[in-house]
Amino acid sequence: MRKFGLIGYPLGHSFSKKYFTDKFLKEQIKDCSYENFPLTNLSHLQKLIDQESDLCGLNVTIPYKSEIINLLDYIDPEANEIGAVNVLKLKRSGGSPNLYGYNSDVTGIRDSLSPYIKGEVGNALVMGTGGSSRAVCYVLKKFGLKVISVSRNRKPGILSYSDINSELLAETDLLINTTPLGMFPDTESKPDINYSLLKTRHILFDLVYNPELTTFLRMGKEHGCTIISGIKMLHSQAEKAWEIWNNNDL
Repeated sequence: MRKFGLIGYPLGHSFSKKYFTDKFLKEQIKDCSYENFPLTNLSHLQKLIDQESDLCGLNVTIPYKSEIINLLDYIDPEANEIGAVNVLKLKRSGGSPNLYGYNSDVTGIRDSLSPYIKGEVGNALVMGTGGSSRAVCYVLKKFGLKVISVSRNRKPGILSYSDINSELLAETDLLINTTPLGMFPDTESKPDINYSLLKTRHILFDLVYNPELTTFLRMGKEHGCTIISGIKMLHSQAEKAWEIWNNNDL
């Protein structure tokens, strides 16, 4: 039996276990299982690997996408450039398994956004500066967009939410939430922007997928914006992870 799973903390919001369990049933994959492994500290990963001898691969979610890099034996060049890993592949040969790190978020983000990135979309506002935001910024720059990052605290090259005024939004086409704001169970939370300034030309993309319609997206929809939920990204990145786990050349 090959075992896969998800590490991070907390994991109550995650659909990954359901996604892969349903996938295994639908596709009659009988030799695989998927479990959640909530780790309050990444130092517990080695114990998990030692205990789960059938473990072949892991997804990585908040807050460990960047921290996990320090524990890898190999990192894919694209994931290294981004500075975040959300897929681990365990290669066992004799002693302790080697950890290989990849980033499937890139695939999910690209697949979600590509139908909406037209010639008139030029500037993007990315809220959050964690591992997911790094993947988002990477993809946006590959699309040729100008990227402005926003965090709770102003830093060199990073704006604060209080800097998001009418002038900035007038120059922005795409707004992306990469923070956990709005995630179950805190579904009423949302990025601290003035939603009354949103126009119908704005595109809002939320990486949160539980709930599918977050407060951030609902507020955008009420102002006539195009909205993109995180469900498409979830499915795309999950399938990419499955491809990585099953590709012997990776």
